Amino acid sequence: MLKPDQQQIFSLDSDASFEQTALDVFRYQAVNNQVYSEFISGLRIDPHIIRSTDQIPFLPVELFKSRRVVTGDGADGVVFTSSGTTEMVTSSHYVTDVSWYEQSFRRAFALFYGDIRDYTVLALLPSYLEREGSSLIYMAQDLIAMSENPSSGFFLYNNQELYAVLQQQKAAARPTLLLGVTFALLDFVDSYHVDFPELIIMETGGMKGRRKEMIREELHYTLCQGFGVPAIHSEYGMTELLSQAYSKGGGVFNCPPWMKIITRDTNDPLTIVDQGKTGGVNIIDLANINSCAFIATQDLGRVYADGSFEIIGRFDNSDIRGCNLLIA
Repeated sequence: MLKPDQQQIFSLDSDASFEQTALDVFRYQAVNNQVYSEFISGLRIDPHIIRSTDQIPFLPVELFKSRRVVTGDGADGVVFTSSGTTEMVTSSHYVTDVSWYEQSFRRAFALFYGDIRDYTVLALLPSYLEREGSSLIYMAQDLIAMSENPSSGFFLYNNQELYAVLQQQKAAARPTLLLGVTFALLDFVDSYHVDFPELIIMETGGMKGRRKEMIREELHYTLCQGFGVPAIHSEYGMTELLSQAYSKGGGVFNCPPWMKIITRDTNDPLTIVDQGKTGGVNIIDLANINSCAFIATQDLGRVYADGSFEIIGRFDNSDIRGCNLLIA
């Protein structure tokens, strides 16, 4: 099976072309990804009998904590790592060709928001900026550079400076995107109020143990009041993926054409649940051509008929039930 290239992956324009390409990627990875091949074999599934994406086995995301999940024999170009405390075992995503990541987030941003050069891009990501190996920081750095705007940049804990920049952007009527980790956005609105309705606030999720957890409605209401915006945008991604889904409000996300969400039965991980029902979130990310494109996450979600989805919560336990093969 030949490896699908970037032109094939990033030019998908229909459900039929996605289905066929996903099957091509599955057959390629079932042979050329040792960890995924062992997982499929452990389930006693013959890859040759897979005829639809609903039949594809999804690799438990936990395996990125203990195994080098790579398709092919390429050397590591970049290693992205998840955040966590010193006591936690974190995930590592070995990216042998980072151009796949760059193409994925650049094209997805353009698809949902237009030309990045039209924006001032501000990043309030202190917990990510203070460690190595963050895929979110890699993306933010690239978007900041591509904006070609001298006002774009990172902010750590200098909220006063951020406030001044936001006021300048508002006065100049400059389209502005503020990408922020949840706790840092809340810390900002504890001290400052910005009445900037045109501002795009994009929260990436995560209290990182800094503040108490909040339900989405309460969180978004607080941020809307603090920034003076009508809605809070969100980005859904993770270390183990090279693609992101975006929400422009209400917590309902949409995927780029090379990414798809499927939900599985919480007690039987090989059974897919109907649209509209809550289940474990499986992700097809075809940009993950050099690692694994089929990931069973620890999130709970609900998929709708148009392919949009919501994240409802997470599994109670740390491992994905029924998918413990190879996890060590």
